Amino acid sequence: MTDLSTTPKQNPAALLWKKHSVWLVSGLLLLVVAIVSPPQAIASAEFTLASLAKTAPYLLLSIGIAAWAVATGADNLIAKAFTGAPVLMILLGALAGGLSPFCSCGVIPLIAALLAMGVPLSAVMAFWLASPVMDPSMFVLTTGVLGFEFALAKTFAAIGLGLFGGLVVLALTTSGGLADPLRPDIGNGGCGGSKIRAPKPVVWRFWQETERREKFGREAVKTTLFLGKWLTLAFLLESLMLAYIPAETITSVLGGTGIAPIALASLVGVPAYLNGYAALPLVGGLIEQGMTSGAGLAFLVAGGVTSLPAAIAVWALVKPRVFALYIALSLSGALAAGLLFQSWLML
Repeated sequence: MTDLSTTPKQNPAALLWKKHSVWLVSGLLLLVVAIVSPPQAIASAEFTLASLAKTAPYLLLSIGIAAWAVATGADNLIAKAFTGAPVLMILLGALAGGLSPFCSCGVIPLIAALLAMGVPLSAVMAFWLASPVMDPSMFVLTTGVLGFEFALAKTFAAIGLGLFGGLVVLALTTSGGLADPLRPDIGNGGCGGSKIRAPKPVVWRFWQETERREKFGREAVKTTLFLGKWLTLAFLLESLMLAYIPAETITSVLGGTGIAPIALASLVGVPAYLNGYAALPLVGGLIEQGMTSGAGLAFLVAGGVTSLPAAIAVWALVKPRVFALYIALSLSGALAAGLLFQSWLML
């Protein structure tokens, strides 16, 4: 009998690429590096594994929180807690981001957990933008290298950037400009609407129910695989950029005085990766050679927010238009921070 079915057969290669494209890209990239430079391939693999190990505590904590919230139904309460006072939530998010001990890598799993719980994108964006710029240890080191005034300005820049970004996202969301900002498999669109409209009772002792234990396991595995593949690619790319694009080369073009170096520092800082701690002495050296402090602050803010791991995480979690907004907020915020700081120093 002739098969009249019109259902197209899926190409195995296409199906494999669709499900595992990020892992395949990482593997192919490492293979190419191994062919061109075997020592660098080994170094990149070691760097990636070491970075994943360093991030593991943050990953395990956030994965556990996300899975626990889903299994117990506590994400209903968390999502509901972030409603009714969006401006206050943005303020708290910016303050928490500017003062929390999270780097751009460590904040990634926490952000994913918040989005999966349905926390509004505006509050999450405030935390997201502020967190990579400053933390307690960074404040101490910045004070030692660039001075207390610079460290204080960087802290204000972190909190201000978070507030600015959160309010912009809130305005766009309110006007309908950011409907369904998250990718289909992340959260529920970022507003927590379904959780808030139809709240369900929380079962704190979820381990007593087989279905909830299974839900915990599924969510933990799903979150682990999602974060693992993107962080692996991010750290691999980071290792290659550090190897082939020295930080000195990036920062050497930022000398000079006036408004132009501040604008250039913001532009260079957005696509460039530079470790926040390693950047401090380099920027300090350039300031001694004539670069303005405003340009140094602009570069540190823009580079910190859009460092490679952070940028890849944003791309993985949100749709392209939100990613573009994230970059635009980083650029404009860094420029504004640099200009304001330079104006303050000239008073």
